[in-house]
Amino acid sequence: MEFKQLFEMQRELDLFIEETQNVQKDVFEEKGLALLVELSELANETRCFKFWSTKGPSEREVILEEFVDSIHFMLSLGNMRGFILTEWPNLPQKQALTPLFIEMTQVVLTFVKEQTEASYKALWNSYSILAYNLGFTVEDIIKAYKEKNEKNYERQRSGY
Repeated sequence: MEFKQLFEMQRELDLFIEETQNVQKDVFEEKGLALLVELSELANETRCFKFWSTKGPSEREVILEEFVDSIHFMLSLGNMRGFILTEWPNLPQKQALTPLFIEMTQVVLTFVKEQTEASYKALWNSYSILAYNLGFTVEDIIKAYKEKNEKNYERQRSGY
């Protein structure tokens, strides 16, 4: 499966949610905030900033699921503004996680405010670096996205 096909999968899920929830307005800002929340949940699972604790990060699968939660909103935001990437931006740059999460937050806020193709690409570039530093491959991400995408359909069907 090519990366750009995830945009179509997300478009279909968003349409399903909008119909199920009777969404009648532009929810771009809500999705932007949701992305920030998901990014924070991901940081929390990595525990990278918790200098006061000796407990390690959550299991890899938990972190991967949180990682793809953010991807759902990144895809959705891109679809809303017509920005579709054709391939995963593979940027293998070793960096510490805490500064990466701070940078990611800034990049999300810039995109939500500016809504340009350049700021959208910057969002994905930063997320690619985060993926690399978390040890996730494109194959890991696509597989986990597909699994979570189906879980999100089930949640909608069951009144989540």
